[in-house]
Amino acid sequence: MITLKNVTLRRGAKVLLDNASVTLNPGEKIGLVGRNGAGKSTLFGLLNGTLHEDRGDYAIPSQWRMAQVAQDMPETEQSATDFVIDGDTILLAARNEVHDAEASNDGMRMAEAYMALNDAGEHDAESRAQALILGLGFKVAELGNPVSSFSGGWRMRLQLARALMCPSDLLLLDEPTNHLDLDAMVWLEAWLKRYGGTLIMISHDREFLDAITEVTLHIDNARLVRYGGNYSTFEDMRAEQMLLQQSTFARQQEKIAHLQLFINRFKAKASKAKQAQSRVKALERMEKIAPVLADAEFTFEFQEPANLPNPMLSMVDTAIGYPPPEDAPGGTPPTVIVRNINRSVHAGQRIGILGANGQGKSTLVKTIAGDLAPISGEVTEGRGLNIGYFAQQELDVLRPQDTPLEHMMRMAKEAIAAGRNVPGREQELRNFLGTFNFSGEMVKQAVGTMSGGEKARLVLCMIVWQRPNLLLLDEPTNHLDLSTREALSVALNEFEGTVMLVSHDRALLRAVCDEFWLVSHGGIEPFDGDLDDYQRYLLNEAKRAREAASQVQKKLAA
Repeated sequence: MITLKNVTLRRGAKVLLDNASVTLNPGEKIGLVGRNGAGKSTLFGLLNGTLHEDRGDYAIPSQWRMAQVAQDMPETEQSATDFVIDGDTILLAARNEVHDAEASNDGMRMAEAYMALNDAGEHDAESRAQALILGLGFKVAELGNPVSSFSGGWRMRLQLARALMCPSDLLLLDEPTNHLDLDAMVWLEAWLKRYGGTLIMISHDREFLDAITEVTLHIDNARLVRYGGNYSTFEDMRAEQMLLQQSTFARQQEKIAHLQLFINRFKAKASKAKQAQSRVKALERMEKIAPVLADAEFTFEFQEPANLPNPMLSMVDTAIGYPPPEDAPGGTPPTVIVRNINRSVHAGQRIGILGANGQGKSTLVKTIAGDLAPISGEVTEGRGLNIGYFAQQELDVLRPQDTPLEHMMRMAKEAIAAGRNVPGREQELRNFLGTFNFSGEMVKQAVGTMSGGEKARLVLCMIVWQRPNLLLLDEPTNHLDLSTREALSVALNEFEGTVMLVSHDRALLRAVCDEFWLVSHGGIEPFDGDLDDYQRYLLNEAKRAREAASQVQKKLAA
């Protein structure tokens, strides 16, 4: 077992753990939670041996094998399959021993080395590695591609596959879902449920934690508290404690009153019925999330849209995709991802966009946002449409060398030039940034030096300032902690405009969306089921993909 007894951990002058004691038992699956900066990654440093306790006693069984995801971006011409196979340290050592034994001409040593190689799983190493790679969303045709040919996010998936390939008694995972789509998350969730060792995981995805973990470790004010149960159980227990605090109760009542006002105004109005119903869902959860909201870095709300065109936009016989590369020969056709789209987006809709990796979810969002032109057909915008767009990669809309204040001032100038009456004085913009925790010198800090969470916060600030009537959100939670995700969920439920959401955060999809569109096999259709039905759909799709990959491998072997 792992034991911490009266442990103190510091980073510089800051005390992150003070006199902390806890016992973690073999085979437990543990969620490590706490605010950004609370010390979760520092505790991982103690567990993996890169940091040492400043005071107290820490013990871990010496024979335990540990695996974790390397954070470096690999630059190698190794194939994806070989790179992942090399994550199996026992197999790698056995291969090296075979090589050395053969060079020694020692018959006994060679016999023992070959037996150890067989025991290490040499016979099925390639199939094990490829099952991991395919499960994490790669295509069969990419199994032999060099690692260096993949983008950063896909290389990090390979690092995750490599960690899963490594035989281990202790598996440390720090935000394993950050670079994954929902289909890869569903696969990883199933894999981790089967994992037989001790798992300690940092994650800001509540449903992912709930599905896998059975113990929750909470770091709060330099204290380390163990709770029996998953994240929701921890949240319930902590809610009971914190509801005794009057300040939290007062904030909760304020939010409840705001949601109830909307419900009372619109519950009898047919055109607003779905929106009112989504607020009812939010109200039902409000008591549970009060303590989490109290921990949020900030809370916010979207301003009431100036107008609500209806329909917001319509797509008629539209095909979407990408134009040919600039260096492509003349006559090269564009790449069509989805075709024959005939859909309209109406005022007040809250649409979750579903689809397996690579089917075209982000392409659809980019086309609606105007970042991509449709390949064919028409996309007609309603009069007065004002889109607030959160790109999957924040740097798609942020300039790394500019400061938050410069971003806001440029946006204000563009709005004023377009004839909009908006607050544009520097002090007004500083004040607005302050509501998103950008204060003091931080408003003049280069965005490129900020953390992922700070960049996400700035993008949200810019969106709220624009007072949109259509929110296009493509993976908005990637760098947000659990408490800030809940704050976003509440803000979206209070928003009176239209929401289109792509997210692997199932808790956010459940809380916000009233309907789903499925992007698959080159088309877009309504998805009539709920997220549990969609999860079963993804598992069936993954099974079909594995069977197809197996057939390809058999043909190649023949």
